[in-house]
Amino acid sequence: MDLGIFSISLSVKDLGASRAFYEKLGFSVLGGDATQNWLILKNGATVIGLFQGMFEKNMLTFNPGWDAAAQNVDPYTDVRQLQARLKAAGVALDSEVDPAAESGPGFFTLTDPDGNPILVDQHR
Repeated sequence: MDLGIFSISLSVKDLGASRAFYEKLGFSVLGGDATQNWLILKNGATVIGLFQGMFEKNMLTFNPGWDAAAQNVDPYTDVRQLQARLKAAGVALDSEVDPAAESGPGFFTLTDPDGNPILVDQHR
């Protein structure tokens, strides 16, 4: 099962302070919108998201259909197919993408056995 590119999404208290800190570690802004309180940063193949006020905990994040530079890859497994496979395997989901929408952006969330939240977020 190909979940797409992996990143960590960090719930931050101060987006500007977090951005400055990670830039000192060699990260640079890849995308996002600081006016909406979120940025995506990259250092080599490592991608992190900084999100202020959007969720409670840090999350493991997978983006089907993207590579580490946020460029489209083909082929890829659509988020609705991933969701269906996990449900068929008996995995409980915390939120689901609407399966009636046959394609396009969508996401679902789940929690691992240790309480770590996981976001599978397709942007295309």
